[in-house]
Amino acid sequence: MHHDVAELRSFYYDRPLGRVVQRILRERLTALWPPSRATGMTVAGYGFAAPLLRPYLARARRVMALMPGQQGVMAWPAGLPNHSVLADEDAWPLDTGSVDRLLVLHALETADHAAGLLTECARVLGPGGRMVVMVPNRAGLWAQTDTTPFGIGRSYTRGQLEAQARAAGFVPETAGAAVYIPPSDRRFWLKTAQLWERTGTRIASVLIAGVVVAEFSKQAPAPVGPAQRVVIPSPLELLDGIRRPRPSAEPSRSGGPSRRRDD
Repeated sequence: MHHDVAELRSFYYDRPLGRVVQRILRERLTALWPPSRATGMTVAGYGFAAPLLRPYLARARRVMALMPGQQGVMAWPAGLPNHSVLADEDAWPLDTGSVDRLLVLHALETADHAAGLLTECARVLGPGGRMVVMVPNRAGLWAQTDTTPFGIGRSYTRGQLEAQARAAGFVPETAGAAVYIPPSDRRFWLKTAQLWERTGTRIASVLIAGVVVAEFSKQAPAPVGPAQRVVIPSPLELLDGIRRPRPSAEPSRSGGPSRRRDD
Protein backbone atom coordinates (compact mmCIF):
# COMPACT_ATOMS: atom_id res chain seq x y z
CA MET A 1 0.00 0.00 0.00
CA HIS A 2 1.29 3.42 -0.97
CA HIS A 3 0.62 6.94 0.18
CA ASP A 4 -1.49 9.31 -1.88
CA VAL A 5 -0.07 12.78 -2.43
CA ALA A 6 -3.48 14.42 -2.03
CA GLU A 7 -3.99 12.79 1.38
CA LEU A 8 -0.48 13.70 2.52
CA ARG A 9 -0.96 17.29 1.44
CA SER A 10 -4.29 17.49 3.23
CA PHE A 11 -2.81 16.09 6.43
CA TYR A 12 0.23 18.38 6.62
CA TYR A 13 -1.31 21.59 5.32
CA ASP A 14 -5.02 21.45 6.20
CA ARG A 15 -5.41 19.31 9.30
CA PRO A 16 -4.43 20.93 12.64
CA LEU A 17 -2.80 17.71 13.84
CA GLY A 18 -0.73 17.51 10.67
CA ARG A 19 0.48 21.10 11.02
CA VAL A 20 1.62 20.32 14.58
CA VAL A 21 3.47 17.20 13.36
CA GLN A 22 5.04 19.24 10.56
CA ARG A 23 6.39 21.76 13.07
CA ILE A 24 7.72 19.03 15.38
CA LEU A 25 9.54 17.13 12.64
CA ARG A 26 10.89 20.29 11.05
CA GLU A 27 12.35 21.44 14.37
CA ARG A 28 13.93 18.02 14.86
CA LEU A 29 15.48 18.17 11.38
CA THR A 30 16.82 21.72 11.69
CA ALA A 31 18.34 20.83 15.07
CA LEU A 32 20.39 18.15 13.30
CA TRP A 33 21.05 20.22 10.18
CA PRO A 34 20.91 23.97 10.91
CA PRO A 35 19.93 25.82 7.71
CA SER A 36 22.73 28.33 8.35
CA ARG A 37 25.24 25.52 7.71
CA ALA A 38 23.64 24.41 4.45
CA THR A 39 25.17 27.21 2.38
CA GLY A 40 26.44 25.81 -0.89
CA MET A 41 24.97 22.36 -0.25
CA THR A 42 22.55 20.28 -2.28
CA VAL A 43 19.63 19.22 -0.07
CA ALA A 44 17.14 16.62 -1.28
CA GLY A 45 14.15 14.81 0.13
CA TYR A 46 12.42 11.63 -1.00
CA GLY A 47 8.86 10.55 -0.27
CA PHE A 48 6.88 13.47 1.11
CA ALA A 49 9.67 15.54 2.61
CA ALA A 50 8.61 18.89 1.13
CA PRO A 51 6.98 20.29 4.32
CA LEU A 52 10.31 19.98 6.14
CA LEU A 53 12.61 21.34 3.42
CA ARG A 54 11.42 24.95 3.22
CA PRO A 55 13.98 26.32 5.76
CA TYR A 56 16.80 25.33 3.37
CA LEU A 57 15.50 27.17 0.31
CA ALA A 58 17.19 30.45 1.24
CA ARG A 59 20.64 29.01 2.06
CA ALA A 60 21.26 25.80 0.13
CA ARG A 61 22.65 25.84 -3.38
CA ARG A 62 19.93 23.48 -4.54
CA VAL A 63 16.83 21.97 -2.90
CA MET A 64 14.79 19.13 -4.43
CA ALA A 65 11.71 17.23 -3.30
CA LEU A 66 11.61 13.85 -5.05
CA MET A 67 8.25 12.08 -4.89
CA PRO A 68 7.64 8.42 -5.86
CA GLY A 69 5.47 7.62 -8.83
CA GLN A 70 3.08 5.42 -6.83
CA GLN A 71 2.41 8.35 -4.50
CA GLY A 72 2.11 11.12 -7.05
CA VAL A 73 3.67 14.55 -7.19
CA MET A 74 2.60 18.08 -6.37
CA ALA A 75 4.11 21.45 -7.22
CA TRP A 76 6.27 22.78 -4.41
CA PRO A 77 6.82 25.31 -2.92
CA ALA A 78 3.70 27.40 -3.39
CA GLY A 79 4.32 30.76 -5.00
CA LEU A 80 7.92 29.96 -5.97
CA PRO A 81 9.64 28.13 -8.85
CA ASN A 82 8.97 24.41 -8.71
CA HIS A 83 11.44 22.22 -6.81
CA SER A 84 9.54 18.91 -6.87
CA VAL A 85 10.36 15.98 -9.16
CA LEU A 86 8.57 12.70 -9.90
CA ALA A 87 11.04 9.83 -9.49
CA ASP A 88 11.16 6.06 -9.62
CA GLU A 89 11.96 4.31 -6.38
CA ASP A 90 15.35 3.00 -7.49
CA ALA A 91 16.23 5.38 -10.34
CA TRP A 92 16.43 9.03 -9.36
CA PRO A 93 17.27 11.72 -11.92
CA LEU A 94 20.34 12.76 -9.93
CA ASP A 95 24.05 12.34 -10.58
CA THR A 96 26.01 9.94 -8.41
CA GLY A 97 27.46 11.66 -5.35
CA SER A 98 25.65 14.94 -6.06
CA VAL A 99 23.69 15.28 -2.78
CA ASP A 100 25.06 16.54 0.54
CA ARG A 101 21.96 16.12 2.75
CA LEU A 102 19.07 13.70 2.16
CA LEU A 103 15.78 13.40 4.06
CA VAL A 104 13.61 10.28 3.66
CA LEU A 105 10.07 10.71 4.99
CA HIS A 106 6.97 8.62 4.16
CA ALA A 107 8.98 6.47 1.79
CA LEU A 108 10.86 3.56 3.34
CA GLU A 109 7.81 2.07 5.06
CA THR A 110 5.85 1.86 1.78
CA ALA A 111 8.71 1.05 -0.61
CA ASP A 112 8.27 -2.00 -2.83
CA HIS A 113 11.98 -2.74 -2.43
CA ALA A 114 13.35 -1.05 0.67
CA ALA A 115 16.88 -2.36 0.06
CA GLY A 116 16.86 -0.95 -3.47
CA LEU A 117 15.65 2.41 -2.19
CA LEU A 118 18.48 2.64 0.34
CA THR A 119 20.96 1.63 -2.34
CA GLU A 120 19.76 4.55 -4.45
CA CYS A 121 20.09 6.83 -1.43
CA ALA A 122 23.70 5.71 -1.06
CA ARG A 123 24.37 6.29 -4.75
CA VAL A 124 23.27 9.92 -4.85
CA LEU A 125 24.96 10.89 -1.56
CA GLY A 126 28.50 12.13 -1.80
CA PRO A 127 31.28 10.89 0.52
CA GLY A 128 30.62 12.24 3.99
CA GLY A 129 27.01 13.05 3.08
CA ARG A 130 24.27 12.72 5.69
CA MET A 131 20.84 11.08 5.52
CA VAL A 132 17.96 11.40 7.99
CA VAL A 133 15.23 8.75 7.89
CA MET A 134 11.88 9.22 9.64
CA VAL A 135 9.66 6.14 9.89
CA PRO A 136 6.65 5.04 11.99
CA ASN A 137 7.67 3.61 15.36
CA ARG A 138 6.49 0.02 15.72
CA ALA A 139 5.92 0.43 19.46
CA GLY A 140 4.06 3.74 19.16
CA LEU A 141 0.37 4.56 18.95
CA TRP A 142 0.68 6.22 15.55
CA ALA A 143 1.51 2.96 13.80
CA GLN A 144 -1.65 1.39 15.23
CA THR A 145 -4.11 3.80 13.61
CA ASP A 146 -4.87 4.40 9.94
CA THR A 147 -6.11 7.98 10.35
CA THR A 148 -2.65 9.46 9.74
CA PRO A 149 0.14 8.77 7.19
CA PHE A 150 2.16 7.00 9.89
CA GLY A 151 -0.34 4.16 10.03
CA ILE A 152 0.36 3.04 6.46
CA GLY A 153 3.02 0.51 5.46
CA ARG A 154 5.69 -1.14 7.59
CA SER A 155 6.65 0.23 10.98
CA TYR A 156 10.16 -0.02 12.38
CA THR A 157 12.08 -0.34 15.58
CA ARG A 158 15.31 1.60 15.93
CA GLY A 159 17.35 -1.58 15.62
CA GLN A 160 15.57 -2.71 12.46
CA LEU A 161 16.11 0.66 10.79
CA GLU A 162 19.79 0.76 11.67
CA ALA A 163 20.34 -2.82 10.49
CA GLN A 164 18.74 -2.11 7.13
CA ALA A 165 20.77 1.07 6.67
CA ARG A 166 24.02 -0.71 7.58
CA ALA A 167 23.29 -3.34 4.94
CA ALA A 168 23.20 -0.52 2.37
CA GLY A 169 26.59 0.77 3.52
CA PHE A 170 25.51 3.57 5.85
CA VAL A 171 27.06 4.33 9.23
CA PRO A 172 24.63 5.19 12.09
CA GLU A 173 25.35 8.58 13.64
CA THR A 174 22.43 9.60 15.87
CA ALA A 175 19.05 8.09 16.70
CA GLY A 176 16.02 9.29 18.60
CA ALA A 177 12.29 9.72 18.39
CA ALA A 178 9.66 12.41 17.87
CA VAL A 179 5.91 13.06 18.07
CA TYR A 180 5.06 12.09 21.64
CA ILE A 181 1.43 13.21 21.54
CA PRO A 182 -1.25 10.66 20.61
CA PRO A 183 -2.77 10.80 17.10
CA SER A 184 -5.69 12.91 18.29
CA ASP A 185 -7.21 16.18 17.06
CA ARG A 186 -8.25 17.24 20.55
CA ARG A 187 -7.17 20.76 21.37
CA PHE A 188 -5.52 19.72 24.64
CA TRP A 189 -2.96 17.54 22.84
CA LEU A 190 -2.37 20.08 20.09
CA LYS A 191 -1.78 22.93 22.52
CA THR A 192 0.56 20.92 24.75
CA ALA A 193 2.49 19.22 21.93
CA GLN A 194 5.72 21.14 22.55
CA LEU A 195 5.60 20.31 26.25
CA TRP A 196 5.25 16.61 25.47
CA GLU A 197 8.13 16.83 22.98
CA ARG A 198 10.46 18.37 25.54
CA THR A 199 9.41 15.82 28.16
CA GLY A 200 9.77 12.88 25.79
CA THR A 201 13.20 14.01 24.65
CA ARG A 202 14.44 14.16 28.23
CA ILE A 203 13.05 10.70 28.96
CA ALA A 204 14.64 9.45 25.71
CA SER A 205 12.02 6.72 25.45
CA VAL A 206 11.10 5.44 22.01
CA LEU A 207 8.23 3.34 23.35
CA ILE A 208 5.70 6.16 23.41
CA ALA A 209 6.87 8.15 20.39
CA GLY A 210 5.17 7.98 17.03
CA VAL A 211 8.23 8.41 14.81
CA VAL A 212 11.74 6.98 14.84
CA VAL A 213 14.31 9.55 13.68
CA ALA A 214 17.78 8.32 12.71
CA GLU A 215 20.75 10.02 11.05
CA PHE A 216 23.28 8.12 8.93
CA SER A 217 26.44 9.05 7.09
CA LYS A 218 28.06 7.74 3.93
CA GLN A 219 31.75 7.07 4.39
CA ALA A 220 33.88 6.04 1.43
CA PRO A 221 37.28 4.38 2.03
CA ALA A 222 40.35 5.94 0.46
CA PRO A 223 40.99 4.41 -3.00
CA VAL A 224 44.37 2.87 -2.18
CA GLY A 225 44.97 -0.63 -3.51
CA PRO A 226 46.23 -2.60 -6.48
CA ALA A 227 44.32 -0.36 -8.87
CA GLN A 228 45.72 2.83 -7.34
CA ARG A 229 49.47 3.43 -7.70
CA VAL A 230 51.17 5.49 -5.03
CA VAL A 231 54.33 7.17 -6.37
CA ILE A 232 57.02 8.07 -3.84
CA PRO A 233 59.84 10.15 -5.30
CA SER A 234 63.36 8.80 -4.96
CA PRO A 235 65.71 10.74 -2.68
CA LEU A 236 68.12 11.00 -5.63
CA GLU A 237 65.38 12.72 -7.64
CA LEU A 238 64.78 15.18 -4.83
CA LEU A 239 68.50 16.02 -4.81
CA ASP A 240 68.72 16.23 -8.57
CA GLY A 241 70.45 19.43 -9.63
CA ILE A 242 72.51 19.76 -6.48
CA ARG A 243 76.20 19.22 -7.25
CA ARG A 244 77.90 16.54 -5.27
CA PRO A 245 80.80 17.73 -3.10
CA ARG A 246 84.24 17.19 -4.60
CA PRO A 247 87.08 15.88 -2.43
CA SER A 248 89.71 18.48 -1.66
CA ALA A 249 93.13 18.17 -3.25
CA GLU A 250 95.73 16.50 -1.02
CA PRO A 251 99.47 16.95 -1.49
CA SER A 252 101.20 13.95 -3.02
CA ARG A 253 104.23 12.31 -1.49
CA SER A 254 106.38 13.98 -4.11
CA GLY A 255 105.28 17.37 -2.85
CA GLY A 256 102.97 18.24 -5.74
CA PRO A 257 99.21 18.19 -5.74
CA SER A 258 97.64 14.76 -6.03
CA ARG A 259 95.34 13.94 -8.92
CA ARG A 260 91.66 13.47 -8.16
CA ARG A 261 90.21 10.10 -8.86
CA ASP A 262 87.66 11.53 -11.31
CA ASP A 263 90.26 13.26 -13.49
